[in-house]
Amino acid sequence: MSSLTLAIDAMGGDRGPAIVVAALSRALQSFPETNFIVFGDQAVLTPFFNAEKIQDHPRVTLEHTEEVIEMTDKPGQCLRSKLKASMRLAIEAVAEGRAQGCVSCGNTGALMAIAYLKLKTIPGVIRPALVAQIPTEHGRPGFLLDLGANPRCDADTLFQFGVMGSVLSKEVAGIAAPKVALLNIGEEDIKGPDAVRHAAQQLKDCADINYIGFIEGNDLFSGKADVVVCDGFTGNVALKSCEGMARLVYQNLHESMKGHWFSRLMALFLFKRFKKSWSWLNPDQYDGASLLGLRGVVMKSHGNASANAFYNAIKQAHAEASIHLPERIHDRVESALLNTQ
Repeated sequence: MSSLTLAIDAMGGDRGPAIVVAALSRALQSFPETNFIVFGDQAVLTPFFNAEKIQDHPRVTLEHTEEVIEMTDKPGQCLRSKLKASMRLAIEAVAEGRAQGCVSCGNTGALMAIAYLKLKTIPGVIRPALVAQIPTEHGRPGFLLDLGANPRCDADTLFQFGVMGSVLSKEVAGIAAPKVALLNIGEEDIKGPDAVRHAAQQLKDCADINYIGFIEGNDLFSGKADVVVCDGFTGNVALKSCEGMARLVYQNLHESMKGHWFSRLMALFLFKRFKKSWSWLNPDQYDGASLLGLRGVVMKSHGNASANAFYNAIKQAHAEASIHLPERIHDRVESALLNTQ
């Protein structure tokens, strides 16, 4: 495999640079052919580099930045100010061809706005989409898009999301003919907004897409579909609702195990017995939402990501950059548009 370079925004997120540098240290071992350009405050990052013993690593370049885009900054203001912020310079490294992808756990709105400005969309793509992996019952990853980049979408945009999601599932997850579905309020053809029903017809008419119809929210994790398409408002609410429910279940289970000694003993036994079976539900391994449809790879890690979660975001960015995903999306979008005309 030829070497590639990833740009890392080390200053974003809620937990600070410590988790980013720890994830970088692990990535250096996992991807021996990959170079990394790290953008951030040198004085802040140096102690963490020393702690991980990567201060003089030949495949790491540290580019000093004095500005940071905070989680509370407004995206519009970030476009006009903080021109030397770590996030912006990481994206510019991709735009300039010095890196093939970038990873950040910083301000989502700012990341999307700057990436859209600097990288532009692939020819033929109307809007980029924020897409993330989700767990499914059969164990292989599913993909949900859009997750908030486009609160409202017309039929053409939803159709393109289906095409891009299908490419991602095939090329990254290795699924030969990914099953694509539209998230709707029912499975019947007559249900849903006009945009969703018109997008459904476009997907049906496209020979390049394995479209299976509508699915409802209770089937998001069933594995019925490998790619689930919706507008950004719906996708964001659906994902956050599932995260909240998972947190509630975990907290209730944790509280119930604090009681009698027998309950604690049984909890310990069950944890050891089913640890491997439940590991696929760990949200850290699904961290990393890709901005699909841009001319470069941009990976958004969760603002509160752990080192393990940020490492998995790097891993996903590496996978997409290695196969030149933007070019493959361009070819499929072009083919799909021809097949629907």
